[in-house]
Amino acid sequence: MSSIAILGATGNLGRHVVRQALDCGWNLSVAVRNRGRLSPEVSALAQVTDLDLASAPIEQLALFADGHDVFVFCAGVVTEGEAFVRMFDKAVSALETLQPDRRPVCWFLAGAALLSLDSSGRRGVDLPKVRDTYWPHRKNFERLQRSDIDWRLLCPGPMVEQPALGLQRLRISIDSLPAPLPAIARSLPAPLVLPLFAMNIPQMIIPYADAASVILANVKPDDSTSRHRIGVALPVGMKGKKDQWAASPRRAD
Repeated sequence: MSSIAILGATGNLGRHVVRQALDCGWNLSVAVRNRGRLSPEVSALAQVTDLDLASAPIEQLALFADGHDVFVFCAGVVTEGEAFVRMFDKAVSALETLQPDRRPVCWFLAGAALLSLDSSGRRGVDLPKVRDTYWPHRKNFERLQRSDIDWRLLCPGPMVEQPALGLQRLRISIDSLPAPLPAIARSLPAPLVLPLFAMNIPQMIIPYADAASVILANVKPDDSTSRHRIGVALPVGMKGKKDQWAASPRRAD
């Protein structure tokens, strides 16, 4: 039986990771600021730690993650800016303090804007307007690249509370967009690439349940997803819908 530690267990994505982990029979640990936001079932089945990520010392975070097979960080939101970057850095720093044989496989969350748009390595977060909001994902990615932990970075588009499609139907990519831009995009200046990128976003609007499934299906140490950005898109020809898709999700505690 596997064990999993989750930060952000009461958030939109975290709740699905929790549900699926329990359905798989995993031993579950969650760290929360407000126990009242946990369902009675999760409170009964999980090992619950009271923890405010903003003020918790690194040692407390390390103790929470220590010895688990998997660690999932889906706390905070990108629109919190520097506060989000500080929380992310604190989690990575805590994991780095653990002995290598005590470190879990680690999943973190970013967004599709962090994926490479073409062979030049240009990313959505490098485009005008996009970088104004999503720059924390770039800084967090750079922090992971400096670390020696076994990390993966999930980079979906907007996520929605809809029934899962299932892993077999999804397009999953490593480091690049799962819904590629037209070949001409490589030769265009950034302002002209922006509308092409925006047009592809609906293909990457995925259910939270599917995002959770991608995480839990890729938790073997040093597998093909290790130290990579992972993109997810709907089947070819399918587009998702979300009103005000760039709006902030609910903060996870």
